[in-house]
Amino acid sequence: MPKGGLKTHALGSGFVISEDGLILTNNHVIEKATEIKVKIESGKEYDAKVVGRDPKTDLGLIKVKPDSAFPKPLRLGDSDAIRVGDWVMAVGNPFGLGQTVTTGIISAKGRSNEKGVQ
Repeated sequence: MPKGGLKTHALGSGFVISEDGLILTNNHVIEKATEIKVKIESGKEYDAKVVGRDPKTDLGLIKVKPDSAFPKPLRLGDSDAIRVGDWVMAVGNPFGLGQTVTTGIISAKGRSNEKGVQ
């Protein structure tokens, strides 16, 4: 950061996908980060490093050094098994407002936008 420059902060959410500390988040949250902190529900913070990013799908993968207080991995569902009409849920942290939840219904499968993202 240039001398006298402003330090900015970004907030995002993610979820633990492995017991060794891998966390899936969004690329737009981490793409310009020079330092990443992960804060769990208890308030404990962990330093994280970027392991991988995919701007096309807006996915980011970060890693922390977990300890006994670190959350267990989320059990992932089978995306091939979803059907049109199934209920889905998203949990996030928009604007740092804390845990927010929204629900919806799968309206279609296999659609692409102009960039080819499904």
